[in-house]
Amino acid sequence: MIEAENLTKRYGDRTAVDDLSFTVVPGRVTGFLGPNGAGKSTTMRLLLGLDRPHRGDARIHGRHYVDLPEPMRVVGALLEARAVHTGRSAYNHLLCLAQTQGISKKRLEEVVELVGLTGVARKRAGGFSLGMGQRLGIAAALLGDPSVLILDEPVNGLDPEGIVWIRTLMQRLAAEGRTVFVSSHLMNEMAVTAEHLIVIGRGRLIADCSTEEFIERSTEKMVVVRTPDAQRLATVVAEEGGKVQPDGDSLLTVTHMEAPRIGELAAAEGLVLHELTPRRGSLEEAFMELTRESVEYGASEPKGELR
Repeated sequence: MIEAENLTKRYGDRTAVDDLSFTVVPGRVTGFLGPNGAGKSTTMRLLLGLDRPHRGDARIHGRHYVDLPEPMRVVGALLEARAVHTGRSAYNHLLCLAQTQGISKKRLEEVVELVGLTGVARKRAGGFSLGMGQRLGIAAALLGDPSVLILDEPVNGLDPEGIVWIRTLMQRLAAEGRTVFVSSHLMNEMAVTAEHLIVIGRGRLIADCSTEEFIERSTEKMVVVRTPDAQRLATVVAEEGGKVQPDGDSLLTVTHMEAPRIGELAAAEGLVLHELTPRRGSLEEAFMELTRESVEYGASEPKGELR
């Protein structure tokens, strides 16, 4: 289990993490979301003892990271995949880490195979592509077969096959009862990877709930209706309390009314339906809505014509 209790971290007059408390439990992938500058990386550094909080506490399995006798066997972390000696081979980079923790060469070779680096393990890490470097960073995090994983943007630089691979791996590790805490800016990926979300903005907690609940409470349900009798159906639905947004001659978007009720109204009026599709908002839409007031580095709308 990962526990953050009233964490506060300041850099000069800027508060990066502000009285932040949450718990990450084993058995599921927990996504860690927030706009740029929200304090995600700082929070992860505090969890790993790389920064000291001005107030509050951070524990893993009830202990501070610095007090773990063999930390890589408990916690696997990926904060910066490119933090390697560029003159060393991938194999030797991992070997140096393994020797500090008494990890066998057999385990090293298992991890190299697991992340797909067997063919390049003896090559210099400095010549790796972004995706290969990311796989090396993930290998380092997995080296000690840890029960806790803390991963900052693990899909960076990975191709579509690699993204599916790391998603499946994180879900499998969580299913084994491990604690998986992952930060990402890729909302579509988090929507299909994380069961639970912790969302922060300007260093403060915004949400701590299931992914489904986060989307449900932050976006409006809608029903897409396609019918040759759009105008008539729009009138009937509006009279029953639905909110209708026409789109062309045959397409309606309806809110404040469930799909079965729309179908019943259409049937009662003898109206033909070509489509009746319930839709919920996306994680991206929910995230944008809930963090709107917490964006620290937002871009302005372009003025004039873009050339």
